[in-house]
Amino acid sequence: MIARIAILFVLLAVVTASKPYKGYKVYEVQQKTRDQAEFLHHLEQSNENLDFWHLSKHLDNNAQVMVPPHEQRSFVAGLMRNGFQFNVLIDDIENTNDEYEALAPRKPTSAEDSILHNYLRHSDINQYLDGLAERYSPKISVEQIGTSHEGRPLKTITINADSQNPIIFLDAGIHAREWIAPATALYAINQLVEHATENADVLSNITWVILPVVNPDGYEYSHEHDRFWRKTRKPAGKCIGTDGNRNFDFHWGEIGASSNACSDTYRGDAAFSEPETQAIRDVLLKFKNRCKFYLSLHSYGKYLLYPWGWTSDLPETWQTIDEVAQAGANAINEATGTKYTVGSSTNVLYAASGGSDDWALDVADVPITIVMELPSGGFGGFNPPAQAIEESVKESWIGIKAMALKVSQMLNTID
Repeated sequence: MIARIAILFVLLAVVTASKPYKGYKVYEVQQKTRDQAEFLHHLEQSNENLDFWHLSKHLDNNAQVMVPPHEQRSFVAGLMRNGFQFNVLIDDIENTNDEYEALAPRKPTSAEDSILHNYLRHSDINQYLDGLAERYSPKISVEQIGTSHEGRPLKTITINADSQNPIIFLDAGIHAREWIAPATALYAINQLVEHATENADVLSNITWVILPVVNPDGYEYSHEHDRFWRKTRKPAGKCIGTDGNRNFDFHWGEIGASSNACSDTYRGDAAFSEPETQAIRDVLLKFKNRCKFYLSLHSYGKYLLYPWGWTSDLPETWQTIDEVAQAGANAINEATGTKYTVGSSTNVLYAASGGSDDWALDVADVPITIVMELPSGGFGGFNPPAQAIEESVKESWIGIKAMALKVSQMLNTID
């Protein structure tokens, strides 16, 4: 246990962030009964000061919560009153800086090496995309599909461009602090472009369109100011930012989405209030009837989730979507032993309306829509240290490729 906590210290350091996290603790809480699970869910919904990093409906699936100093006494008292077993995973987040810096990323020797061992900044990511387009044109192209609130270009890369091909659309980084998601998208791009021969089976009859960073303003803010920033950066009343994955216009604002602008799950003042979600909306509507698979990368938890997020009911086509998700989970498990949980978002986690996958399935008519919650590097946090990126993205690519191959095989039967 001591070794695991030491690794967590390294993992969750506030690298260059200026927001102080002195005294913030991360607790791991065991939920053994349905009443305990509901108690934690109520806390997550009612107390904006508690940052639930992981919370599942499944009993014996431990919750992980970051708690500020002024909430710790009452938080612990509530756990004890309700018979929880718990422990402190991180005693003081701010004190993890030294341990993290001791594992500084190595100097890359190539673009691929950089992807595997560093969290690239947004400008570097776009530079990489533009370079690929220059080298591999006309099969590879880059398009600006929108602009963030602070003026950063939202760029997609199109791989195996062919106006007749069905499309897989992959995005990542809608939540700023989930750095491993853009890293995984970049590795997918690298594999599809610079290792096309080895991945010909998912390129022969498919065009890929990939947006590696949906929320560049928040992503940059999480690098420079607040390591745990989640939302966009457009002002919202007295607070800043909207949860992009609560901002889509399908059952918007109904459940699991806050109307409090200061909340991490703030839904926005209207559906599609954010330029970043508007960009995804517009590109998916542009590809309506051509896009067959929408995959959104998040972290963390090792889940493959599908609609619906707003209700425990399942879409009529859930079995087809489940077949694709199971293909990804099985491929990862066979290759590495890592086990993914597969199911609908509400039934595996909790209800949350306004999600991109629900909207893509119902409004944009994408027949297969899945959210992939990536691993935490085995340690229990949003991002592995830079030294663990390679293992994480390579494992995740196994699942992504397996799902893409399954979709490719099903093209004649899905619509």
